[in-house]
Amino acid sequence: MPVRKTDKADLRSRYQVFMQVGTILALVVLITAFRISLQSDSSFVIEEVQQEIVQMEEIQQTKQIEKPPPPPKPPVPIEVPDDEILEDEELDLDVSLELDEEIINLPPPPAAEEEPEEPEIFMIVEQMPELIGGLGSIQSKIKYPEIAKKAGVEGRVFVQFVVNTDGTVTDPVVVRGIGAGCDEEAVRAVSQAKFKPGRQRGKAVPVKMSLPITFKLK
Repeated sequence: MPVRKTDKADLRSRYQVFMQVGTILALVVLITAFRISLQSDSSFVIEEVQQEIVQMEEIQQTKQIEKPPPPPKPPVPIEVPDDEILEDEELDLDVSLELDEEIINLPPPPAAEEEPEEPEIFMIVEQMPELIGGLGSIQSKIKYPEIAKKAGVEGRVFVQFVVNTDGTVTDPVVVRGIGAGCDEEAVRAVSQAKFKPGRQRGKAVPVKMSLPITFKLK
């Protein structure tokens, strides 16, 4: 048969009562201890120490008095020779201007040297320059560069130049090149070319033009 607890042995029913009594006892102990500590600290006496007074003395600023510089020494007198009295010279102011005298004509100033005007270079004229021997005459002068041969470089080099009034070539410039020494060789060959000069209104004039130089391996 199960054991049945009596009301006195059942502590759960009195749990709240025990908690309240315990709390009250703890408060009483804390209040008693607090009062005892205050009574023990009442014997502590604070002594006031008189602070020492430091008296500051004013420091008088001293000013340096500058003494005036001594007076300069008087200059030493130097003997000067007696001034010579110059006799008054009579000036002949009666100068007559003869208007009848011939006026000397001065030579005119030298004329400024005029710089020679550069001839006008034409792009298009009535009669364009004609290459003597055709383009083959330039191609026959081409020496294929060894570097271009080994690298297998091929293509066209466009050279721009001016054909003078005597048919010679000046100012050759590579407009579009392929490198590997081909550009320099094209300029060299074009410089040796000969043209029939271009003409404008029956007169030979300088003309700017360009030619393609072909590099092709056999």
